Amino acid sequence: MLLVLDVGNTTVVAGVFDGERLVRQWRLTSDRRTSDEVGMVLLSVMHAAGIDPKSIGGAILGSVVPPLDSAIIEAMETYFHAPCMRVDTSLDLGIEVRYGAPKEIGADRLINAVGGKAKYGCPLIVVDFGTAITLDVVSPDGAYLGGTISPGIVTSMEALFGRTAKLPKIALEIPPVAIGRTTIEAIQSGILFGTAGLVDALVRRIWKELGCETGVVATGGHCSLVASASETIGHVDPVLTLDGMRMIYERNAGRSGR
Repeated sequence: MLLVLDVGNTTVVAGVFDGERLVRQWRLTSDRRTSDEVGMVLLSVMHAAGIDPKSIGGAILGSVVPPLDSAIIEAMETYFHAPCMRVDTSLDLGIEVRYGAPKEIGADRLINAVGGKAKYGCPLIVVDFGTAITLDVVSPDGAYLGGTISPGIVTSMEALFGRTAKLPKIALEIPPVAIGRTTIEAIQSGILFGTAGLVDALVRRIWKELGCETGVVATGGHCSLVASASETIGHVDPVLTLDGMRMIYERNAGRSGR
């Protein structure tokens, strides 16, 4: 079985694949950890799920938090005796990268483009709702072009509540109307309808630049919620990033030096 690790600024999403089937996934915090802490946490959640750590034959890491990389790779070797592949542009991604500075691209953005192209075809826009909201564009001929980066929903909320003494913290849910009749409804409307509007505006601008409309797939922690208010998101795929890592691993496993 394959262990995949999507390391973001806020959370680590770990998953175990048996072939193409995602057996189990977990969402953990991205606290700075030692290799022993990483290993023990993963062993614990696997034990609770009834997964034998000895069944893990390989691992792949997609990370935007470099200080965690070495601890995770060491944990894979020490606790699972499994080599850990790290996603970057030196791998065979199966997608042409037409980005001005390829080494600056977050691994998650490349992974989403790979997974999105394979599952939904091209042209395509992948919208990932994480600490940041990213839109990544796959061209009509299947190349990664680049995209946009905006503050994420939780990031925006923390900025709002951190600088306003009287605003209450709220649950993230779509309000019944755009014109909020209470403070809570007003905040929900501004954040969720506002985020959906931001995504829709960026998608339409990208369509104009491409000269064609594309498919649009959403992934990440709040993808279903925002997609329900969006006019352009056509697909919701919470496990797209994990699938993309599995595809990259399968493409590169067994190659010299991997």
